[in-house]
Amino acid sequence: MAAGISTAHSVVEPSPLVRRIAGAVVILYALITIVPLIWIGLTSLKSPPDSISYPPKILFEPTLEGYCNLFTTRSRQTAEYLQGLPAASGRCEEIARQRSMVVVGASNFVPRFWNSVIIAFGSTFCAVTLGTLAAYGFSRFKVPLKDDLLFFILSTRMMPPIAVAIPIFLMYRELGLSDTKLGMILLYTSVNVSLAVWLLKGFIDEIPREYEEAAMIDGYSRLQAFVKVVLPQATTGIAATAIFCLIFAWNEYAFAVLLTSGTAQTAPPFIPIIIGEGGQDWPAVAAATTLFLIPIVAFTILLRKHLLRGITFGAVRK
Repeated sequence: MAAGISTAHSVVEPSPLVRRIAGAVVILYALITIVPLIWIGLTSLKSPPDSISYPPKILFEPTLEGYCNLFTTRSRQTAEYLQGLPAASGRCEEIARQRSMVVVGASNFVPRFWNSVIIAFGSTFCAVTLGTLAAYGFSRFKVPLKDDLLFFILSTRMMPPIAVAIPIFLMYRELGLSDTKLGMILLYTSVNVSLAVWLLKGFIDEIPREYEEAAMIDGYSRLQAFVKVVLPQATTGIAATAIFCLIFAWNEYAFAVLLTSGTAQTAPPFIPIIIGEGGQDWPAVAAATTLFLIPIVAFTILLRKHLLRGITFGAVRK
C-alpha cells in the first residue's frame, strides 16, 4: 500500500453504492406516488366517453367539459328549443349545447369548497393555538399527574372517529350544531388538539429554559417571554404541526358525511356525488379532486422548509 493513502471511511457517510440505491428507491417511490395524481389531472381534461373508455386512453383531445360540468348545472333540451336560443355566451355554454343541454345555473362546488377552507383552516388555527399553550404548560410547569394527563390526551387520538360518530351526532342535534361551520370547527379542533399537544411538547422541551429566564430577568413577564422568546424558537414545530392538523381536517370524510348535508357540507362528501348524464361524471369528479388538492399542496410547499426542520428538530444533540 502506498504511503500516505488511507482506506479509512466514515461510518456515518453512506457509500456511493448505498447513495445510488437510496436515490433509485426515492425516485421509484416518487413515481409511484405521483402517477395517480397525474392520472386524475389527465382525467379532468377528458370527455365523459374518453374517461370511461377501455382500454384507457393515453392520447386524447383535451377538453374543459369536466370543469364546466363541475361549476355549472345543466338541463337537457329539445333540438327545437336549442335552435331558438341566441348564440352561446361562453365556452361552457358551447360545450353544453354540443351535448343538447343548456346551462341553468352555478353548481354547489364553490360553496362546498369554501366551507372546506373555513373549517379546515379555522380548526387548524384553534388546534395549534390550544396545543401550543397546553404543550408549554406541560413542558415548563409542574402539573399534577402530568404523565396520566398526557396519556389521556393521547388516548383520544387512538380512538377511531367512527366509534363516537353516533353520540356526537345526537349531541350536536340537541345543541343545534348539526350542519354548522362552528360545529365542524369545534369537532376537528378537539380531534387535532391531542396531536398538537404531543408534537409541540417535544419541540418546546428542546428550547432551553435559560432563554426565558434571561428574558424575565430583563423585565419580561412570563407571557412576554413566551410570545417573544419561545414562539419564535418553536416556529418550525408549529409549522409542522399545522400541516398535519390541516391535512386531517382537509381530508376528513366520515364526520362530514354524518354531520353536514347542506349549509356546512365540505368538499370531500360532495365530490363523490357529482352526477352527470347517465351516471357518475368522472371528468367533473377528477376536476373537483384536482382543484381540491391545490390548496393543501400549496400550503405544504410554502412551509416545506419548516416541515423538514420541524421533523428533524432535536434529532441531533450537542
